[in-house]
Amino acid sequence: MTQVISEKDRQRLRLLAQRQLDFANAPQNDVILKKWAALAEGRRETPTVRLLFSNFIDEVITPRMECEGEEARRMEFTFLWTLVGRELFDDDTPISPTFDIARSGGASPFGAQAHRVSSKKGYHIEPIIDDLEEDMDKLRGGGFSVDLEKTQKNVDLATETFGDILPVRLVLPSLTGALTNPLVHLMGMENLYLSMYDCPDALHEVMDMGTKVYEAYYDYLEEKGLLLPTCGISPVNQESFAFNHELPEDHVEKTTQVWGFLESQETTAVSPETFGEFVFPYQDRLAKRYGLLSYGCCERVDAIWPDYLSKWKNLRKLSVSPFNNENLVGEYLRGSNVVYYSKPRAEYVTVRGPMDEEALRAYFKGVFEAASGCLLEVAQREVGTIYGDFNRGKDYVRICRECIEEYWKP
Repeated sequence: MTQVISEKDRQRLRLLAQRQLDFANAPQNDVILKKWAALAEGRRETPTVRLLFSNFIDEVITPRMECEGEEARRMEFTFLWTLVGRELFDDDTPISPTFDIARSGGASPFGAQAHRVSSKKGYHIEPIIDDLEEDMDKLRGGGFSVDLEKTQKNVDLATETFGDILPVRLVLPSLTGALTNPLVHLMGMENLYLSMYDCPDALHEVMDMGTKVYEAYYDYLEEKGLLLPTCGISPVNQESFAFNHELPEDHVEKTTQVWGFLESQETTAVSPETFGEFVFPYQDRLAKRYGLLSYGCCERVDAIWPDYLSKWKNLRKLSVSPFNNENLVGEYLRGSNVVYYSKPRAEYVTVRGPMDEEALRAYFKGVFEAASGCLLEVAQREVGTIYGDFNRGKDYVRICRECIEEYWKP
């Protein structure tokens, strides 16, 4: 069916396309791109700072949407998402002079569908796997898909609507290989942990099963020529970017020429030895398929760095959440080519009333002293609300930059 954009929606999208182009061509974008280039080239100059908003899009995106048609609203959402950091918070989000579209599709390591009960700010998992050994067959049948027809329709529609203003670019987000996250959504955290003791062989079988799905997906992307360069303003999971000087910029044929992303926050409470037994061998198989690797979400990485994560020579970005011994991680990464991807505590932003600037500066002092000597990227995630106060976001970014200048040393 032909996708139709009303004239009203078309004008709204063209206005947003011009706004994004203006941001991309502004001198401030050049300043920001130089910061990202320094990180990519291993130069400890000016760290990047961003306030991420994926948990409060109801405050910064949806209230500002004006389009009425479904397809128009999808593109409008993309524009507003791209511009929030710069338009509302004046942070270091780089803006591309292109409208980026990722191919539709992806991989699911297990065949079963999770059952979650959602609320406004979270969800509850209702496990469908009670006994891993008995319910193993429920997990079989994972697979992958790539919808080239849908992708092309999206490209054609965007090009027809505003391509004369903002060219459309097909991008490849970082490859992913999540195993414990989808597994927890199927069996629950308690069952996963008990399985490590009660039925370790079954858990190994499941982890191998999911890993093989991802490996087959990577093989498919290579065989069908569906890989794209992952450089510059190209998305890397955990809301970062693929700036680097090591991967091909024009043409790729192997997954070992693109970015990948792995994490296992669900096993953060197990011992390093248990992580090494049940998670690392399977992540290691996937890590070897990537050119460069970004690792981590909210889990502790300090405990598993020495014996496991440090073994990956293609690791270039390490998530450092507040659950870590940040000074220890700083010691691990100091002077290396691995970016200390700092995700500060969120309560200084989300607490009711005015931000406690004194407390925030004291907190940042510890974070940035710990990260001194490291390649530093700061991304404030896990913020649930800014109470609709855009100036609150701007103030946070300003204070963060001032504290970096005062406390972080290259």
